[in-house]
Amino acid sequence: MGKGDKKSRKGKITMGSYGVSRPRKKSTAKVAPKVAAPKAAKAEGATKVAPKKAAKKAAKKAAKKTEE
Repeated sequence: MGKGDKKSRKGKITMGSYGVSRPRKKSTAKVAPKVAAPKAAKAEGATKVAPKKAAKKAAKKAAKKTEE
């Protein structure tokens, strides 16, 4: 295992190739700054709950009341 071995890290460095034993560094992606949403739109949807989740919660509450 040395400079001539294609499967070792040292061999990949010598050959200048990449692979499992020598993965490439992930590049850091530049993120664009967030654009602020209008305040009126936020105020309207402040109490958003998914309809399915709301229905499940209501069903659980009803089931508890019938048990008592």
